[in-house]
Amino acid sequence: MGIFEPPSQLVILQTVHWVLGHRTDSALPGYLMLGARMPTNDLSLMPAEALAQLGALLARAQKALNTVLEPDHLYIGRYGHMAGHSLHFHIIPVCGWVKQRFFGDPRYRVLRNFDQPSAAGATDGAELTLYVWREFCENPVPPPISGPPIHDVVERLKILMT
Repeated sequence: MGIFEPPSQLVILQTVHWVLGHRTDSALPGYLMLGARMPTNDLSLMPAEALAQLGALLARAQKALNTVLEPDHLYIGRYGHMAGHSLHFHIIPVCGWVKQRFFGDPRYRVLRNFDQPSAAGATDGAELTLYVWREFCENPVPPPISGPPIHDVVERLKILMT
């Protein structure tokens, strides 16, 4: 199992135990990954110092993303379980323009019955996360973005988090 090592141009912050970087295969500006710098996928095997840093790093990333992108929602989660990947957390900003594209994409209408008045405009984090993954990470032609490009977001986050 390798350690989490994004390309240097996408690294925002490194500590002894963690590296924060922009997700390499995401076209969504601000989609970050916080990964362990030791070869484990088990949180209980991390040193106490690393565990103490985890909450503070997630909070700092959220504060910085709120400053740079002002997202409507910020999702933080651990999803991966593929062999060969070290422990990592996804930090996904969902700005208003992302939600507008989601609601405007007829392919995602099947997730909820948007024709019912009680559900109109309603969604949850799982649906928006799926949309972000499918459209901004897996789609070879992602939707157009609004706001600053990835490079600018990474540079602004570096300044805010150092």
